[in-house]
Amino acid sequence: MIVIKIGGSVVDGLHPTTLADIKAISGKEKLVFVHGGGKEVTSTATKLGKEQRFIVSPGGVRSRYTDKETADIYTMVMSGKINKVIVGMLLRQGIRAVGVAGIDGGILKAERKKKLLIINEKGRKMMIDGGYTGKINAVDPSLVHNLVSNGYVPVVSPIALSEEYDFLNVDGDRAAAYVAGGVKADKVIFITNVNGLMLNEKLVTSMTLDQAKAALPKIGFGMEKKVLACTEALEMGVKEAIIASGQIDNPISSAIAHSNCTVITPK
Repeated sequence: MIVIKIGGSVVDGLHPTTLADIKAISGKEKLVFVHGGGKEVTSTATKLGKEQRFIVSPGGVRSRYTDKETADIYTMVMSGKINKVIVGMLLRQGIRAVGVAGIDGGILKAERKKKLLIINEKGRKMMIDGGYTGKINAVDPSLVHNLVSNGYVPVVSPIALSEEYDFLNVDGDRAAAYVAGGVKADKVIFITNVNGLMLNEKLVTSMTLDQAKAALPKIGFGMEKKVLACTEALEMGVKEAIIASGQIDNPISSAIAHSNCTVITPK
């Protein structure tokens, strides 16, 4: 089984051959998709008059602050619009896609972050209420297995369920890592808008789990989350994590063939 993570905005930038490529692979491999879509959430929230607030952690990571109203918009856009656009694209190719949210069947469980330590506008550290953001801590792969074994291709949106049954915004890359770990996937592929991890201006084509963990502090924001997600997937038993471009010919086949991408393996 292969888990493929695509960004919500990557859908617009995917190479024209991508869908035919997915169709060809779906005949040979069991596939599961996990998607993101932060830009679409921001755009819809703005249209609805809900200003989005972004916060910065002490480590310099920028993320959306999810209050209750933003959590509602996030759920609506992720599990509604984006999820169904992707399902529609796959159905047009004759792929039996089914859209599910991470909360369906309790696929993704997360711990709600009660407090967040942030750096305020004056550069000082301060604690704020955690809002509706979660850190995934458990996966129930039953529904995904059920769909796959019945010949469907699940498309999962990154919304998780808290212990109090709140819907939480979780990082799409890490959602893909946990889904891949939960279903014991052979590979997880992160499709992005670059060829993979660049270090010292060179594409890193292969690295081990230990090398990836050691490199994390040197990696810029954005790619750092993808590499972290790769390490988490490998630690959960996935055999191979790949970061590859969606803007080349047959991007999924190319990634599987290890062509011009970053491949991270346990050893």
